[in-house]
Order: sequence, then structure tokens, then C-alpha cells
Amino acid sequence: MRMRMMRAQVKTSLISAVLAVLLGPAVFAFVEDLDDSFKDSRVNDVWLVDFYAPWCGYCKKLEPIWHDVGAELKSSGSPVRVGKMDATAFSGMASEFGVRGYPTIKLLKGDLAYNYKGPRTKDDIVEFTNRVSGPAVRALPSKQMFSHMLKRHNVLFVYVGGDSPLREKYNDVASELIVYTYFFSAAEEVLPEDVTLPELPAVVVFKDGGYFTYDEYVDGSLSSWVNRERFQGYLQIDGFTLYELGETGKLVAIAIIDEKDPTEASGRLKDLIQRVAKEYKEHFNRDFQFGHMDGNDYINSLIMG
Repeated sequence: MRMRMMRAQVKTSLISAVLAVLLGPAVFAFVEDLDDSFKDSRVNDVWLVDFYAPWCGYCKKLEPIWHDVGAELKSSGSPVRVGKMDATAFSGMASEFGVRGYPTIKLLKGDLAYNYKGPRTKDDIVEFTNRVSGPAVRALPSKQMFSHMLKRHNVLFVYVGGDSPLREKYNDVASELIVYTYFFSAAEEVLPEDVTLPELPAVVVFKDGGYFTYDEYVDGSLSSWVNRERFQGYLQIDGFTLYELGETGKLVAIAIIDEKDPTEASGRLKDLIQRVAKEYKEHFNRDFQFGHMDGNDYINSLIMG
């Protein structure tokens, strides 16, 4: 019986090996190895590329995740091609794409190159790819679609109105900041009935159960306003999120707590920060970001640094 099982296992392994050899380029090549010819051959496709160094520990850690990203995009029917390039072997090419460290992940679409700066997980990289590879501004044609997107996204930017200089600015900002968030457009009748806009056209952000309208005279440039408003009013903050918040120009108020060993005092502090963020958002939303962080190691190292 054991001999029969061993023969079956050997037979299965041989079949898999033969299939990998015969069908590998078509079926198993989720990630393509890239060389100097990539510069000329990439023009008509959208590419997600990992620029790596063979000796880099972080690059080696990313390798199985990168294979999973390629497999996920392939199985979902995404048109995005996934590749990896040894940036030390093709340093001139890597330099042209602005690679300064390893690993560097870029989505290349036409003449545009978008840097990925998020967590190195399969789901986060795939979500980034699907967002950035699509249109910079997506239309919301109905109330049902608007409601669906409002439930799906914690923060929703929407342009409301027809063609205008504001719409052109919005499209430019969407092309620049789509690496961080989604951008939508809609007619006024698509919005919920309780939404009142002072004038059209308008750019509105929906978050924290309410909405804010962009005001050029109060908020400055549209790009800086979107950058400030792309987070919820209250967040769980880690080192990566704190770095991102630093680019918004807002002051950050953080409750430092130990979630593994919560105390009554830390619970009160967390509740206080949450209450201020919610009840006083009209006063503080433009200038402050609120949240909590689990553990004090990162904050201590930041202060000592």
C-alpha cells in the first residue's frame, strides 16, 4: 500500500515537472524577469515592477509576496503585467526610472511612473495596482453606485458638476494623488438628499459620517487640501501611517496605549481623543489628525532620533 502511494506521488511530481517545462512560459510565468529591452518593449502595456538587489534582505522577503501578487493579478484577469528587474545588473535602466533604494515598486503607465509606498503585503499591493492602473477619475452614474462606494471607502472624493477649470484641476490632482486614494465624479442628483452644496461645480470629501466642501480661499490649493483630507478624522496609527500623516501638514494628536495590557487610564485617554475628533471635527479637522498607537517603542525611537 505504501509502495503504491509512493509511486503515485512520484508520478504526480513528474507530471507537474513536465507541465512546468512545457507550459511554464504561458501558465506559470506570473512574474517576468526584465532586462535592458524592457525600456522599448513596455510602451503599450501597464507594468508593475519590483526593482531589487540580489543581496538585499528586504528584497528576498518580498519575493514570495511578489509571486503571489503576480498570480492574483493574472487570475483576476488584470491587464497589468508584473515584472522584476535586478537593479544592480541594469543600473542605468533603474536610474532612468528613479530607483534610489531596494526594493522599489513602481507602476508604469504610459509616460507616468507611480511609486508604491504602502505596506508590503499582497492585498495592499494588488489594491494599489487595481486603483492606479484604472482611470484617474471614476464616474458614479447612480444613487445606488454612490451608496455602494460610500460603504466601501472610508474617505470618498467626488467632483460634482460639468466641465470647468475646477474639473481640470481635479483631474490633474487625481492623476497625481491616485497612489493614495480614489477619485470620483457625479451629477448633483446622484448625491444623498441631505447633501447641500453652496455652489456648483464643487469638490466634496465624504468621511466620518459627514462631508466637507473644498473652498479655494480657505483651503489653499486643491492638491494640498486632498492630501490633508485623505485620512479619516480618527485612525489607528502605526509607523507607516505616521510617516504618511507627516506629509499632510497637519498636527497629529496620538493616544499611546498598550492594547495587550489595557488599563483604565489608557482607555479614558483613547476615548477622550476619539470624542474630541468626533465632536469637534468642525473646529479641528483642517489642522489636526487624531488617533491612537499601540505601544510606545516607535514613538520613543522617533523622539530619541
